[in-house]
Amino acid sequence: MAEDTEQEITELTDILDKDIETIVALRLKSEHKVSSHQRLIERITSTIGRPATVYLIIAFVAIWITLNALDKLFGLPGFDAPPFPWLQQIVGLCALITTVIVLTTQNRQERMAEQRRHLDLQINLLTERKVSKMISLLEELRRDLPAVSDRTDSEAEAMKEPVDPHSALSALNESMQEAAREHKINL
Repeated sequence: MAEDTEQEITELTDILDKDIETIVALRLKSEHKVSSHQRLIERITSTIGRPATVYLIIAFVAIWITLNALDKLFGLPGFDAPPFPWLQQIVGLCALITTVIVLTTQNRQERMAEQRRHLDLQINLLTERKVSKMISLLEELRRDLPAVSDRTDSEAEAMKEPVDPHSALSALNESMQEAAREHKINL
C-alpha cells in the first residue's frame, strides 16, 4: 500500500513537473518575441518604480529650490527664479516621459494577461467537457452494474451535458445588466 502511495506521489510530481516545464516554455517563447526597445522600456519602468526614485526626485527639487533661494543671500545670479519655470518644465517633461513608459509596459502586461485569460478559458472549457463525459460514463456504468439499483438522477443527467459557452455568456450578461438596473449602475 505504501508503494502505491509513493508511486501516485511520483506520478503527480511528474505531472506537475511537466506542467511547470510547459508554462516555462510558453513564457520563454513569449519573451523571445519582445523587442530590445520594449525590454529597455521595461527596465526603465522597473528602475523608476522604486521608492528610491521618489526620494531622488524630492532631493532634486529641494536642492533646486534651495540653490535658487540661497543665490541672493550669497550674491550669486539665480538660474531659475521663483516660481521656478525651468523646474516646472523639467518636472512636466519627466512626468510625460514616465507616463508613456509606464503605459507601454502596462500595454504589454495587459496583452500577456489577455493571453493567459484565453488559455484559462480554453482549459476550463476542455475540463468542463471532460467532467461532463466522466459523469456520462459513470451514469452508464451505474446503469450497467447489476449490484447497483437503477434510478434516474436528474441532476446527473443535467450535468452530463456540456455547458454552451455562448448561452453561459448571454446569461451572465443578462444577469449583470439586471443587477445594474436594480442598483442603478451603468455598465
